[in-house]
Amino acid sequence: MGWFLGLGIAGVVLLVLSLVFDGVLEGVFDGLSGGLDGFLSLPVIAGFVSMLGFVGAITLGTTGLGAGAATGVGTVAGIGTGWLTWKLSRALMRDGASDTPRGEDLVGSSGSVVTAVPVGGYGEVLLYLGGQPLKVAAKSSTPIARGTEVWVESVLTATSVVVRPVDR
Repeated sequence: MGWFLGLGIAGVVLLVLSLVFDGVLEGVFDGLSGGLDGFLSLPVIAGFVSMLGFVGAITLGTTGLGAGAATGVGTVAGIGTGWLTWKLSRALMRDGASDTPRGEDLVGSSGSVVTAVPVGGYGEVLLYLGGQPLKVAAKSSTPIARGTEVWVESVLTATSVVVRPVDR
C-alpha cells in the first residue's frame, strides 16, 4: 500500500509543481504524444499518476484483491482521469470569448477630459470601453477644458483620438 500512496502523493506534487512553474516544462513530452495536442502535458500525467496511486491504495486496503488487481483498477482510473484532464484543458484553451478591442471601437463613445485639450495639441481623455476605463491622448479643433464631456469622432492611432465636446 505504501507504493500506491507514494504514487498518489507524487502525482499531487507533480500537479502543484506544474501549476507553480506554469509553462516552464510545458512541451517536454510533445514529441511523444503523436499529434494529440497536450495529451502528455504535466497536468494529465499528474492526474494519471495520482489516481493510479490513490485508487490502487483504496482498492488494496478495502478489498481482498492483491497488488496486481489494485494496479489494474488504479490504471483504469488513472487513464480516465488523464483523459478527462486532457479534454477539459483543451476546452479551456479554446475559450477565446471575444476579440481584442480595436481603436475603431472607440468611435462614438463618450468620456471626459482629464488634461485640457488645446487647439492643435494633445490632451487626455478618459473613455470607457466594455465597461473598462481607458485613458488616451486626444486632439480637437476647438480648445476643451478639463472635466468637459466629449464624444470620440475618429481614431488617429491606437492611443490617440479626435474628440468634440458634447452638445447640451
